[in-house]
Amino acid sequence: MTLILTRSEVLAMISLPEVITAVRAAHTELARGQAVLPAPPAMRLPGSDATFLAMAASSRAAGLAAVKLLADIPANRDLGLPAQRSAILTLATADGACEALIDGAAVTRLRTAAASAVATAALARPDSRVLGLIGAGALAHTHLEALRAVHRFDRVLVWSRSAATARAFAEVTGAHTAESAEQVVREADVLCTLTPSKTPVVQGAWFRDGLHVNAVGAPPRPDHREIDTEGIRRARVVVDSRLTAGHESGDVLIPLAEGAIEAGHFADEIGEVLIGTKPGRSGPAQITLYNSLGVGLQDLAVARLLIDAARARGMGTEIDLAR
Repeated sequence: MTLILTRSEVLAMISLPEVITAVRAAHTELARGQAVLPAPPAMRLPGSDATFLAMAASSRAAGLAAVKLLADIPANRDLGLPAQRSAILTLATADGACEALIDGAAVTRLRTAAASAVATAALARPDSRVLGLIGAGALAHTHLEALRAVHRFDRVLVWSRSAATARAFAEVTGAHTAESAEQVVREADVLCTLTPSKTPVVQGAWFRDGLHVNAVGAPPRPDHREIDTEGIRRARVVVDSRLTAGHESGDVLIPLAEGAIEAGHFADEIGEVLIGTKPGRSGPAQITLYNSLGVGLQDLAVARLLIDAARARGMGTEIDLAR
């Protein structure tokens, strides 16, 4: 039987702390060679700005192979629709049975914030006290909750291109609004960039010593980036996946093409830092940057949580695809 899980069922069944634990374990498994994570093929239709990515992974520990088919369609915004939509399909590695079909939107938001929390715990200075957010949408709300689960912040500073959105975020969360992106960057100890930007919204000249950055918002397109070349050059960059970053991350591919960095500048994966085969922060003055594209293994880890929770609670809809 195949389990069907809707977005509301996903949100009803899991919490960020358990997603953080699952994402951390998934990256550890990858670093130890116990999971498979190929680079996602990007399918771009001629004459269209739409991109479709097949984000695949398999995991021995989870007993699953999974693919999330992600549609990135910028024109949807003009129609009042989400720019990104996705669905996750999982198969059992033991016998190939179709285990589940899961709406991808909530899973993506939760695992993205969880990955930033994992990276922050591993790379940020322990004495970091100011959290800065560039962007104030749904991803900012989830990031604030996730980062507060792994670190204590005394102050949260937020900026958005929409002042109304930033004010609404501040009213709900108690954050302080900033006059500019530059103010957020200059005052933050930990910075999360959460915008679907094609051109940089953050300049490396604004980075101060000891900053940790989670570069999260740019879609997986080689011509989109949130951080300028100087920011990438100045930072010690850690990626979720070398293969994915080398195919789809404008944040690193553009500086690479400009000759500002070499491929070794983004050679370290977060899982390798977690298991100690690659170093973490070298000292309090180092600038660290987690380049987060999001990977299929993170989706798979959350899918495993959801399948187990749904069957334990009798939630979701079971169908027989073989009938």
